Formats: sequence, C-alpha cells, structure tokens
Amino acid sequence: MNLVEILESNTRKNPTRDCLRADGKGYAFPAVRDMAKKAAGLFQGFGLEKGDRIAVMSQNTVSFVVAFYGTLMAGGVVVPINHKLMAPEVEYILDHSGPKFFLFDASLVSVADKLTTGIRKMAMDGPVASYDRFEDLCDSAAAFSPVEISDGDPAEILYTSGTTGKPKGCVHTHRGVVMSGITGAIATRMDADDRLLMAMPIWHSSPLNNWFAGIQYVGGTTVLIREYHPLHFLQAITQEKCTVYFGAPISYIMPVQMIPDFDSFDLSSMRAWVYGGGPIGADTVRMIMARYKSDRFYQVYGMTESGPTGATLVPKDQIRKAGSIGRSGLPGCDIVVMKSPTREAGPGEVGEIWLKADSMMKGYFNDPEATKNAFEKGWYKSGDVVRIDEDGYMFVVDRIKDMIVTGGENVYSKEVEDVITACPGVAAAAVIGITHPEWGETVTAFVVPARDAAIDAEKIRAFLADRLAKYKVPRVMEIVESLPYTPTGKIMKYKLRKTYRQ
Repeated sequence: MNLVEILESNTRKNPTRDCLRADGKGYAFPAVRDMAKKAAGLFQGFGLEKGDRIAVMSQNTVSFVVAFYGTLMAGGVVVPINHKLMAPEVEYILDHSGPKFFLFDASLVSVADKLTTGIRKMAMDGPVASYDRFEDLCDSAAAFSPVEISDGDPAEILYTSGTTGKPKGCVHTHRGVVMSGITGAIATRMDADDRLLMAMPIWHSSPLNNWFAGIQYVGGTTVLIREYHPLHFLQAITQEKCTVYFGAPISYIMPVQMIPDFDSFDLSSMRAWVYGGGPIGADTVRMIMARYKSDRFYQVYGMTESGPTGATLVPKDQIRKAGSIGRSGLPGCDIVVMKSPTREAGPGEVGEIWLKADSMMKGYFNDPEATKNAFEKGWYKSGDVVRIDEDGYMFVVDRIKDMIVTGGENVYSKEVEDVITACPGVAAAAVIGITHPEWGETVTAFVVPARDAAIDAEKIRAFLADRLAKYKVPRVMEIVESLPYTPTGKIMKYKLRKTYRQ
C-alpha cells in the first residue's frame, strides 16, 4: 500500500479518529482525505500531470499535510523545502527540481517575493496580497480524477543539507516512503492509540517519513506544533496526552534549561522519547532521564538517502552504551562497517558504514554520476566513520570527508571538536585539515568563545595537552565570532576551507 491508500484505509477503519490535531482542533481521517482530494483536483485543474513536481515550503501545519497528500493523490512528486532557507537557496532547489508549483507559508512571503522563478506561487495559512491563497483555491477546485500509482513511482525529492556544497535531491518512491514509516513504527512499537507530537520541522526526512508516515501507517494521530518552542513542546504533551516524540538532542535540553516550572508539566502519557541527529553523552542522558522521569529513550541513526533508515540504540542501552548508534540495522535495513572496500571492520576497529534498506532512495535527482559514486555493489556508502566496541556497538567518530591525515596519522575531526568544546570558555568549534607540503594536512581549528569569555589559542592548547595525542592538537587555531551553519544546524566545513585558503 502507498500513503494515499493508507489514508483511504484509515478513513474506512477509523472514521471518527483524528488524523491530525493542531491548535486544539481535531481533523478526522475523512476530513483530511476530503481536503487532500480537493487539493489534488486543484493541482490537476492547473495542469499537473503524473510525475510533475510541487515544491512546498511550510511550517508544521494542516495545510502542509493537505498539500502533501494532494500532490501524491494527483500522481505528483512532493519537494519539501526547508522553511529557514533564504531566497537564493530556495531558488537553487526550484531551478534544480523544476516544480510546476511553489506553495509557501504566508509567514515566508518575504522569501517568496525575492524569487525570480516564473512558476506559479500559492500562499498557505494566511492571505497574502498579490498571491492566490491555496485553501481558497481548493474550495472551488474541480473534481479530482483518480490516478494509478505504482510502488516504484517517485513520491518525494528530499534535498540534503549541503554541508559539502550544493544540496542533492534524494528521490524516494512510494514504497520507500511507506517502508521508512514501517521502520519507525516497528522501532518504537507504535499503534493506532499513539499520539505523535510533531514539533520538529515536518519537511525533514525523519519527521516526515519515519514518524508521520509511521503514525499514518498504524492509524494513529499526529499533533502538530507550528514550530518548536520549549514551552509549547511541554504544553502540547500535557494537553494532548502525546505518547511518542522525535527530536534533536537540543530539543530535550532546552526545556530543562529554559522553563522554570518544568516539573509542573505532566509528561506521564509519553511512552517513547526518540532523538536523532547526534548522540547524547552518558551524563546528559542521566540528567534527561531524571528530569523527564522516564527511561524510555531511543537514539536513532539514519540519513536522507536511506529514507532515513539505519540503526537505533534501545532504552536498555542508553546509559551503558551512551553515544552509540546501536549495533545493527533496524528491520528492513542491513548495515556493514567496512575497513576497506573489500574487508569488514571488527571489534576495536574503525570503518565506514554501508547500508542496504527497503527505504533507500532511487538515486540523486538529475545526477547519475553522484548516484553511481554513492553505491558499491548495491550498498550505499554513508560516508560516516564508526568505531566498533568489544560488544559490536557502533560509535560515530567522523565523516570520511572530514577525516584529516597528518604525517601519516588519521585524525578524526569530531574527536578533536568534542575535546575543544569541553574546554571552559568555548562555545563551539570546527576542525578541518589544511593542505601542508610536508605533513600532508595540518589540523586546523576554528573556535567560537563563549559570551564574555577570555579565551585564546594557548589556553586551549594547554587544555588539550593531556587530553589528546600531540599530532591531534591543532597547529593552527583561529578564534572566530561564529561558524557557518546550514539551516539544519550542520557546520559547512567547505566554507571554512575556502575562507582559510583566501
């Protein structure tokens, strides 16, 4: 079954259950299905044909879900766009993916106004002068004509965050999206009684495919928060009795740090706390478990290319193996760690994660060369370097592209960054390799001081002296005001290399 068929099935099986909840209002499965049909009729009336793309830049709203389903119903391909991008970044994705329409949240009109693209634009979730309003157009749309959808038809083009250059578009099929959802549902044992809190951006690959598609697959309810805020996060769980949440580690830490009456919120309905996008250390795990009064935490690992599907660290291992991503692939996913292209790594060794998954992308949109380079005999080469401990658990140590070779020694930038950021007075750090005529590469660090901190290169080196091997200590140390981040919070190291060369 594809997601369109799953929505129809849920409409028949659960006609009174809320598919969505937003701002205290419920939208039952039949209502969402009917709104999606109107959207599909609108798109067809404007000339959408099977395989055409529709770009959607939105926050977590009912209209996003309606546009998402409407596009799929009409046989189209959804191109979700990060709502934090600026006009030139959006322009690149639109030029690259070639959508027929561009739908944008009314709050993002300043970005839409700056786009030079000639494609039709529609505003969502609010009236905007000089733009058609999506919801109004849907109300007067022509009847929807059903389209035959095959498992292998493209459903989404999800763009990577572009940490090494221009973002690439990962093409996911209808079957792949459903398999991503099934994996998410299995990993956390979701069922129809679950209420998923969607506070992370729904356009992201994991919120959209693992968690939204997962809760849709089992017939549960999605509670939408327009945009994450630590107070709204706690209020939604308390008021809506949510049971499952996925978020970045910082989304768990901020409420504890920022909400004075944190302990007054009733979080007892929650049965699965899921985090991804980075590990949490043992001390932080213990703190979070104590404050959230729960030991039901899951760390998930995956990437846009794989659906995302990958591995998970289950609740019983959260403290014992803190920082690990788990020891094997989830159902529907196989993982090997390769020391070389022909030899697997063993306990105590380091290697690259290769994956096979039912939810794997078809390839990069309009980029056959990059697609070819990403795979080896059917395995997707993740680019993530992991260390395997004595029990077979994997710990991410770096990206292959970020590994530095200096004087014949391998230096993992993440390891150095972790130690630097532990130094008092340091707010953030990024470590790269700069070409050196004798050493091959020189370990180079860019360090952002904490507010009002008196920190310099010598103080940092003194801190590192008995914590890192001498060859790992950065020979070049730049104190900077800020680092270049993607809108999803990843450091753009290619920009640092370019800046240093200049």
